[in-house]
Amino acid sequence: MVQRKLVIKVQMTCDKCRTKALKLAAGAEGVTSVAIEGDDKSLVVVIGDEVDSVCLTRSLRKKVGYATIVSVAQLEESDEKKEEDNPTPTICYSGYGEYPQFPSYYIVVSDPWPSNCFFM
Repeated sequence: MVQRKLVIKVQMTCDKCRTKALKLAAGAEGVTSVAIEGDDKSLVVVIGDEVDSVCLTRSLRKKVGYATIVSVAQLEESDEKKEEDNPTPTICYSGYGEYPQFPSYYIVVSDPWPSNCFFM
């Protein structure tokens, strides 16, 4: 998957606006990371897979304030990332030999209107 890095300049005057912009950007589809950068903390940096930059900018304009797209760039995948995508599986054994441990959860279900039908 190709990851994109979006930099959007948003007119934010207070910390509440910054928090709102971060939550809005983090909730967008395909976003993996969100940060605020810049000297005046007016740049929202979004990294993700197939993020719709126009839709995100429109929603920031509606909810926070004036927003413009500064840059859209594709991130290069390094060799380390490719190795992390296919990790080697680790097998964990319990102290009771080869038998798997299952958590024991009990749920009591009661029907307030029981029926006389016993077929399942």
